[in-house]
Amino acid sequence: MNTNLSSPIPSPRAISGESWAAIAGAIGSALLLVKKVLSPKPASKPEPVSRADFYAEMLATRERLNATHLAILEKLDANQRELLAALDRQATRINALESGLARVDERTRKYPTPPSQSPH
Repeated sequence: MNTNLSSPIPSPRAISGESWAAIAGAIGSALLLVKKVLSPKPASKPEPVSRADFYAEMLATRERLNATHLAILEKLDANQRELLAALDRQATRINALESGLARVDERTRKYPTPPSQSPH
């Protein structure tokens, strides 16, 4: 190990202009490659649709929606009729139970005995 502080430091090897050009070209190529890989792909343009085709598809879609809407309305009406019928059956059952309970209540109610019929 050389401890002499005044010893000459070896100078770095000089890079020629051609080497700098090759380095810059390699870096530029790498950047262009990265840009190409990472850039978003342009969306392919959709095929243009004629106005008549557009309106025909729009009408078909509207008819499908209307048909679906009518089917849902019919199902809702059927469900409502079924629920109203079930509610009517329950109301009839409840009324029958109430009248039966009222008859039982009348039979089991203790009436005060009239004074003329006292068991003295």
